[in-house]
Amino acid sequence: MKYNEVIQSINNAQYLPVYFLQGDNAHYIDEITNLLIEKVLDVSERDFNQTIFYGKDSSADQIIDAAKRYPLMSSYQLVIVKEAQHLLRYMDSFESYFKDPVPTTVLVFNFKNKKIDKRKAVGKLLAKNKSIVDLEAVKDYQIPDWVMGCAKKHQLKMDQKASILISEFLGSDLSSIDSTLQKLKLLVDSTQTIDVDIVQKHVGFSKDFNLFELQNAIASKNIQKANFIAKHFAHNPKNYPLVLTLGNLYSFFTKLMKYHFYVNQLSNAQLAGKIGVNPYFLKQYEQASRYYSKGKLAKIFGYLRHYDLMSKGVNNSSVKDDEILKEMIFKIMH
Repeated sequence: MKYNEVIQSINNAQYLPVYFLQGDNAHYIDEITNLLIEKVLDVSERDFNQTIFYGKDSSADQIIDAAKRYPLMSSYQLVIVKEAQHLLRYMDSFESYFKDPVPTTVLVFNFKNKKIDKRKAVGKLLAKNKSIVDLEAVKDYQIPDWVMGCAKKHQLKMDQKASILISEFLGSDLSSIDSTLQKLKLLVDSTQTIDVDIVQKHVGFSKDFNLFELQNAIASKNIQKANFIAKHFAHNPKNYPLVLTLGNLYSFFTKLMKYHFYVNQLSNAQLAGKIGVNPYFLKQYEQASRYYSKGKLAKIFGYLRHYDLMSKGVNNSSVKDDEILKEMIFKIMH
């Protein structure tokens, strides 16, 4: 089953006897689990009919015994196994229960950052019963669109740049993004459109000094602005660690190299997917391609490797991160 199908069926009170929530998207796993907690039982029914286990501290027998109980003064009982990935080697013990689950029990496994082998007996059985919900991580280039969708879910109006900046500031931490948007809902008027200024004011995001703006300055070969941002980063190493800047620039230039190779072969939509960016950013890559040829990019990758090693102390006993950053930006821009 897919995420949207699961959410819809739970909201329609169509519960499965077993939910095996697996994959890298911990936020979706938690969201489905929390929705089941909200919907399956009334608050007054939870004391006697809701049981939560943790994979590290529980055995298969304990979980199965709980699942086989019948609800008390309720239509269902809810049994949740958090950190279920720690029970991977014991999953065969659940096979007999999965073949004949108790219809009044909703048994939920949170199987984070791992997947059960669907080629083996238990995996085949869960797949056959449509109990497995594969929840893949949202790709980096999809996060701005995810932010927009999450804002819509919370009945918030948001412009495109604000969603991009939130995604750049909070990265792929979907739970933090969701919490931030819930916070903004309490702070802004329902008629307001969330823009960069609102994000800056309430989220603590600087619209002038951030990796997005540094990348923008480099893409447009705005040497003065890039150096200005680099100096700010150098003076605030706790907020802008060098390792994060290096990773961001490596990702940007890798995508720019892909742009060079595919720009004349694919449509804009295909190109955005191929290089792994939101289509909104294609203009930035088109602009950057004028300043950074494939030959120049090859040199830049050499610079990035060199300064990455320097930051780790290789052939460097005295140069600090702030000086490394400023020198690296100078070489990239010139």
